[in-house]
This record gives sequence, structure tokens and C-alpha cells, in this order.
Amino acid sequence: MAGKPLTTLAALPAVHEVLEHPGLAALRATLDHALLVAEIQTRLGAHREALRTGTRRTSPTVEEIITEVTAAVAAWRAPRVQPVINLTGTLLHTNLGRAPLSAEAVQAMVQAAATVNLEYDLDAGKRGDRDTLIEELLCRLTGAEAATVVNNNAAAVYLSLNTLANRKKVTVSRGELVEIGDSFRMPDIIVKSGCRLLEVGTTNRTHLKDYAEALDEGAALLLKVHTSNYRIQGFTKEVPLEKLVELGRKHRVPTVVDLGSGAFVNLARFGLPDEPTVQDTVRAGAEVVTFSGDKLLGGPQAGFIVGRSEWIKRIKRNPMKRALRCDKLRLAALEATLRAYLSPATVAQTLPAYRMIGRSLAEIEGLARAMLPHVERWAGERARVGIVAGESQVGSGSLPEAALPTRLIALTSRAGAADELARELRQLTPPVIGRVHSGAVLLDLRALLEPEPFVAALARAKP
Repeated sequence: MAGKPLTTLAALPAVHEVLEHPGLAALRATLDHALLVAEIQTRLGAHREALRTGTRRTSPTVEEIITEVTAAVAAWRAPRVQPVINLTGTLLHTNLGRAPLSAEAVQAMVQAAATVNLEYDLDAGKRGDRDTLIEELLCRLTGAEAATVVNNNAAAVYLSLNTLANRKKVTVSRGELVEIGDSFRMPDIIVKSGCRLLEVGTTNRTHLKDYAEALDEGAALLLKVHTSNYRIQGFTKEVPLEKLVELGRKHRVPTVVDLGSGAFVNLARFGLPDEPTVQDTVRAGAEVVTFSGDKLLGGPQAGFIVGRSEWIKRIKRNPMKRALRCDKLRLAALEATLRAYLSPATVAQTLPAYRMIGRSLAEIEGLARAMLPHVERWAGERARVGIVAGESQVGSGSLPEAALPTRLIALTSRAGAADELARELRQLTPPVIGRVHSGAVLLDLRALLEPEPFVAALARAKP
């Protein structure tokens, strides 16, 4: 008995036997030698341990090892970032990349992949500033005197605070100390910016006198955070931005507004609750306004900083600006997205985010009926399939109370295995992401702007 495992272990192929086998000829020709050897060693090591512990009784053949190595290398070469079909009902889904880009933004990124005038002044023939690529357009759209951009809104808040109030007190209402997602909290960002947090008021009520007392205590900056991801209702009070700006200017202290979601258009036209726009916030007098690029703006991930020239100039000179700047691809996509707002009446046609938000219930119902036979064929006898009423949400911390009426395709598993059905949909090419609720898989059609990939994914699946 003692010699049996040794004999089995001894039968393991040697590395060179696997490496030199004709079945690995294609990989030998295309893959780095050291990577290939390391993967063979890894596979043999796993089998050796399985034999030693008794979880495997016989040694694998060379062909088995080659199959495992080939599969592993294929997995390396498969893109980890891949398109998915978002039918979750959350339109700007943080985990699925938030706002899908417009065709114009995608084309702009393709063109920017070549050599471009990122920091080169074509008129002067010398080095330029990458902010100039979008600053004029951004100021024209928002009414701000100056603007800059970094890689996300948390970075925009960080850079603004670090520049204007480093080692000084920043005052903010307790009702605005939000968590922005994945445990990133406004108080932590303030502290990491090198500032000292000075909370004022209470969770539900903050008065102008609270801010005035904070200024008397030495606050160097008034921070107002738009609570875009939650609402406080009932016995509440907050200070209007105009009053806060007036107070700050009286004490020569800047007012910074973290607007977060960054709407450029009045959302009431889409049947949604009113959301403060960037333009309104600038008109109210805020010295600095920060907001995201990939939420209600409908573009790529970015953090905008707009406001009065004297403050924006100081922010641009912060050494950390270089660490947080945007690359040429993102700037190209941002410029194309911003250009859509030169014609605000047509943003629902040009920007996918607003195409989803602005779809009529009749259009969605027609789409659901068109998609129903394809889903039924895919589901077969595994599930009952039907169309039900539902609600979509904007998502990404925007408009938390807003619901858009929609139509859902519901798949109710006959075996009570809704999670398994959802998993099978995620295994399609491209993956289809729905949600499981009350024992059914729900597919929200509001976000399905291009039905052809969905139909093709269902058709390609094995019956």
C-alpha cells in the first residue's frame, strides 16, 4: 500500500514532456516561454498535491495537462472588461459602468487613440494646457468663469478642499455628511484632504446662524453637499445656497458645492423630480461647484470643477492636479458629451442616459412584446414567461425617490430555481444581467436601447 502513491506520483509527466508535446506547438509560438513553463508547473503541482492527499487516484496524461494549460491561457487572453446587457432596472448602474456613452463620444475616443494635440497649442506651436480642450465649452454651458476636470467627483472634492482649506476648518451640515458608495464617506474625504471637519446643525435642521457660528470659530470654507442619494423629509430645514454664499462673502470665505450627480437639464420634462442643475448652482453664486461626468451628465467617469476664476486658478496649481488629471481618451469623450448640450432639446436622442430616462411606456411595452417570443424560446419548459408592470430607477446615487414606470419580462422557474436562471442569463454572450425578485427573474426593458445583441445572445444559447 505504501508504494502505490509513489508509483502514481512517479507517473506524473515531466515539465519538458508537456512543453515539447506537439499539442502545445501553437502556444509555444505565441506565448512567452517563462509564462508557459510556469503554467505547466502550476498544473503539475496541483495534480501532485491531489495525488499526495488522495483526492486524485491516477496521474493525469500529458494530453490532460495540455488541455488544462490551453484553457488557462485562453482565459488569460479573454478580455475581462466585456459588454453586458443591463436589464436590472437601474439605468445608471455603478457596477455596470454607469452612463453608456453616446456614439459621438465613442467615435471621439477612437480618434483620440492616435496622436493628438493633448497639450499642444496648434496656433502658438508650443506646449499648451489640456484643460483648454473642454474649458471654453464647459464655461459656455454652465455660466462659470473657469473650469477644470479630474478623474472623478471624489477627486474633484478632494482637490478643491485641499487647495482652499488645507489644515483649516471646513464646515458642513450634519445632514449632508453622506456616504457616496462602497463605504467612502464625506467626513473621510474632508480629513484626507488635509482639512478639519466642523459639523454644524443637526441631521434634519441646519440654520444660517449655525454656519455663522462656525465662521466665528475659524472656518475657512463653507461646504454644501447635495444629498443626491437620499432624502430627509418631515421637520427639516436647510439654508438656501444664495444665503450661504452671501454669508461666506461677507467673511471672505469661499462656498464650495458638491453637486454630485451633475444635471445640465431640467429633469421635470422627463417626469422626474426637480434636481438642482449645475447652471442654477453657478448662478446662485457658489465660488466652486463639483460634479460627476458619468451620472446625469451622461458621459465618462470624470470630476468637474467649475466656478470663479480666482479659485479655479489656485486649484489648477495644486501639485495633486497632475496625479488626478484625465487622459486624452476621457477628455475626447467628455468634449463630445458636452457638445450634446449645445442643443438641450435633443439630448434625449443623442445621449443614451436620457434616451433610457425619456422612453415612453408605450414604447417599452412594444419592445417587451417583441422580445417575449425570444425569451420564451430560450426558457423552454424551464420557466413561465410573461410581461408585468414595474418601475425603473435612475441609479448611481441620483434621484433616490424617483420611479419610472416600465415593463418587465418575468421568468418564473418551474423548478423554483430563479437564481439558476439568472446565472444562465449571465453566461450568455454578451451576458444578460437581470434581477431576482419574489422568486422570479425580472428583465427590465427600459434600458434595452439595442435589442439585436439581446436577441442574438438568446439565439446562440444551447437549448
